Amino acid sequence: MRFRYFILWLTLIYTCSCTSTYKSFNPQQKFAVHQLQQDFTLARNVLEKIHPTLYWYMPKDSMEMYFNAGYKYIKDSMTEQEFNWKIMAPIIHQIHCGHTSIRLSEGYEKWAKNKVFASFPLYLKCWNDTMAVVANLDSTDRIFKRGTIIKSINKIPANKIISKMLLYLPEDGYAQNVNYIRISNNFPALHRNIFGLSKTYNVEYLDSLGIKKSTTLKLFEPKSDTTIVSKPNKKLEKDSNKTKGIEKYRLLKIDSSGKFAVMQLNSFSNGGLRFFFRKSFKALKRKNINNLIIDLRNNGGGYIFNSNLLIKYISRTPVLVADSIYSKVKSLSPFTHHFKMGTITSWGLRYMTKRKQNGIYHDNQFEGQLLVPKIKNHYSGKVYVLISGPTFSASTLFANAVKGQSGIKLLGEETGGGWYGNGGVLIQDLVLSNTKLRLRMPLFKVVQYNHKTTNFGLGIPPDIYVPTSYDALIKGYDKKMRVAQTLIMQNH
Repeated sequence: MRFRYFILWLTLIYTCSCTSTYKSFNPQQKFAVHQLQQDFTLARNVLEKIHPTLYWYMPKDSMEMYFNAGYKYIKDSMTEQEFNWKIMAPIIHQIHCGHTSIRLSEGYEKWAKNKVFASFPLYLKCWNDTMAVVANLDSTDRIFKRGTIIKSINKIPANKIISKMLLYLPEDGYAQNVNYIRISNNFPALHRNIFGLSKTYNVEYLDSLGIKKSTTLKLFEPKSDTTIVSKPNKKLEKDSNKTKGIEKYRLLKIDSSGKFAVMQLNSFSNGGLRFFFRKSFKALKRKNINNLIIDLRNNGGGYIFNSNLLIKYISRTPVLVADSIYSKVKSLSPFTHHFKMGTITSWGLRYMTKRKQNGIYHDNQFEGQLLVPKIKNHYSGKVYVLISGPTFSASTLFANAVKGQSGIKLLGEETGGGWYGNGGVLIQDLVLSNTKLRLRMPLFKVVQYNHKTTNFGLGIPPDIYVPTSYDALIKGYDKKMRVAQTLIMQNH
């Protein structure tokens, strides 16, 4: 309970600290070589001293080789954005930690908010080595409709484009499913930042008969300083139902057939989950709903005590979640002032950990905690847990804990969160001194209980595999949800 209040306090302070304005921000500002080297060295020193999983997937000598090569590549002045994409992002990828990423400064993000930038004009759904059109920024184009398969862009084959993009994105171990989603959601921006802009793009595609053809697409160029301006109706905002905002985090719907319910959980941090779980499972028991679909496909994680609570409502047996949870350090010193909430976080590390004989600072809240199933309103019906690439962090802890239990099936695709474990619990931002890039990193290493060592570096596999469906992409239906509902109806 005390730990929960500490996290909520931490969140409140973080929220209140993000109120600065950046009216005079200049995205074209160049930073001198020595400034970039200072930022790079700071990032390296902090990672080497504090990061709990720096050498988990990458041997120390290999990681040092990447650090040395990155430093040598700083030969000229760069903008913040250039430094981010040319130097930092490829190196951060080599850590293979899904909670470790590099982000542009707050100043840049505030300046870029609502702006539209020149880019490759197509949004593409990407999976494995396949790319298919899902949206087109050129409203006059009649060739590239939803579902059109793209074979190459500027003579670069689709598989090589995807493979290169993956080298700039973080992931747990080698579980890339989450990055296929990221690429699909941000293809124009990623293509611009990684491959650069072209006035025209030579695009090879398959027509409706499956015949390969090629054409030239123009660069999408919005009007100068185009912004997306919204003028909300203040009266409607004031009168809107507050529940609607909460429902983007969690929602329970009982099907009109009375045979199943769907629990949508997009976060383990928001939405008043303790009250929501209590109310939901009480309703399921009262209405005698014997089949439950829990959708975690867009759940990137959150508070472990909330995912543990869901385990208690679902699990058929007492379970352990983590073999070990520990930090390399009990303080962020001597880098405390470079972290956004360094002093408070250092206090939290001392509060949350206890040093054991191995010299490591172990978590004293969740490590070795046995979760006993609830008695009141415990759910004993059949459960189908939908998982996918964005199923991450605390969602992965939940999926691992219930996997293999009687009456519970994981359905969908491999999780983006690592099956063996991940870096997590406390995630903090290191702000680089000159460019103000933000290095997001975890402070604890989490090794899951009952993990599979033979699958080291991979995500949790589903019991029922339902891959990306081209037919569903074309027709616009939810294939994984449809499969789960079909299984329920067939078993009735």
